[in-house]
Parts: sequence; C-alpha cells; structure tokens
Amino acid sequence: MTHSMTGFARTQHKYAWGYLSCEIRSVNHRYLEPSFRLPDSLRTIETALRDRLKSQLGRGKVDIAFFIQQGQGDSHQVDETALQALAQLLTTAAHVLPNAAAVDPLEALRWPGVLQTQVLDDEQLATAAQQMMDDTLGILQASRAREGAGLAQHIQTRLHSMSIYVKELRAQMPDLVAAQQAKLSQKIMNLQVEVDNDRLAQELVIIAQKADVAEELDRLDTHITEAQHTLKQAGPIGRRLDFLMQEFNREANTLSSKAITGGVTQVAVELKVLIEQMREQVQNIE
Repeated sequence: MTHSMTGFARTQHKYAWGYLSCEIRSVNHRYLEPSFRLPDSLRTIETALRDRLKSQLGRGKVDIAFFIQQGQGDSHQVDETALQALAQLLTTAAHVLPNAAAVDPLEALRWPGVLQTQVLDDEQLATAAQQMMDDTLGILQASRAREGAGLAQHIQTRLHSMSIYVKELRAQMPDLVAAQQAKLSQKIMNLQVEVDNDRLAQELVIIAQKADVAEELDRLDTHITEAQHTLKQAGPIGRRLDFLMQEFNREANTLSSKAITGGVTQVAVELKVLIEQMREQVQNIE
C-alpha cells in the first residue's frame, strides 16, 4: 500500500495522576529523521520509542512530543498524620495564645507536608508512554495511508495517459517515416537533377534509422509497467518511483531529440508534462 510521508496524529489518556498525551507530525524527507520532545521522566525510554517508530515508518521528517499534565483528578492526597500533627500544634498554640484567630482550613492545607502530590511511578509511566506511542503511530499510519492512496491514484491516472500516448505514437511511426522519405524524394524530383539511386537509398535508410524510436517507446512501456507494479508493493516505494521518474524523463528527452515531425515533438512535450506532475507527487510518497 502506498503511504504519504505527510500526516498528523494525537492521542490523550486520563490517569489518576493526570493526563498523558502524544503528538506526532510528519512531512516528506529523503530519509527517516525523528525528533523527540520528552519530559525528563520519559528520557530513559527514548531509545525504545525510536525503535517503535522505526518499525512503523520508513521515511519522513517526524516530530514526536509527549506531554504530562499533573494536578487533574485525584492526583493530590491529604497526609492525615501530618494534618493531625498540625492540629496538635494549633491546640498548643491556642492555649498559649488564647486570643489567636482560628486557622483557615485552606491555610492548613498549605502547611508543608499536609497536601502531597501523588508521585508518578516511572515504570508505569514508561509502559503507558510506549503503548501510547504505538496507538498514535497507528493513527498516523492510517492518515498517511489515506493520503497515499490518493497520490497513487493520481500517478496511476497519468501512467495510463502516458501509455495511450506511447501506443498512438507507435502506430503512427511507420507512416511518419514513410512520409518523411517521400518528402525527401519529392524535393529531389523538384530539383530535376540526377542522383545516384544507391546513394538515395542510403539516405532514406539513414532517415529511417534516425527517426526510429521503437526502442524508446519499448522502454517507456517497460517503465510504465514497472511503476504500476511498484505502486502495489508493500513498504517504502518512494525512492524507486523517484528513480523511475528519472528514467521516464530520459526517454522523453531522447524521443524529443529524434522527433521528425511536430506531432512527435508534441507527444514528447505531453509526456514531459505528465512526468513532472508525477514527480511532484512522488516527492511525498514514503
């Protein structure tokens, strides 16, 4: 299946201590270039996260970010022992200072050690992050696959158009060569000069050889078939398609250089336009 290198995915899960979220963005790139933004508590598993990424993606510039938000839900707990100790201190202070004002419960919670934030378990956090990485990569791959299917259809359409141009030109070439030879013979007749028939025959053969583009048309057909086959392959195919685009362009240039009529030149131009349209899309394929 064809995959684009462009995509975005985000996941977020709620835990007792708060939220953990992951964002992955990818754009086209010649190689796989991951970049991680991790909180300090997840730095120890960066290698494991990279391995998970490499197992799913082949190419692209990929930015991965994890975010931890504490303070949500039941992440804070009251240490009753510390609160009771504070109450005893307040009772003692009340006896010494009978006119002291009553303590606000909210102020009591601010006393050091009374309100405690739940400590994150590093192992549990690492496990949750790696699972979230897999889930987010799955969403990203689905997005890249949808866009890749559109790119593949775009390329298939243009390959079909190229195939039609090649077929039509192949059928026209015998008549085009014959017309060119007849044109040369007519010019000689108009000059009303005697010519060596053997020499004339040689010139006509030379014209036929220079105008022969059967080899170029055969290679174009071969490249079209190979490109269609490549689009159906699994795994990264962008580099192979990029190579085929170069080969397409080489044959189109040779075809243009051998053109004996404006019609052949026009076909070569149309082929180049189609090749350039495909090449632009191939740059986004993994």
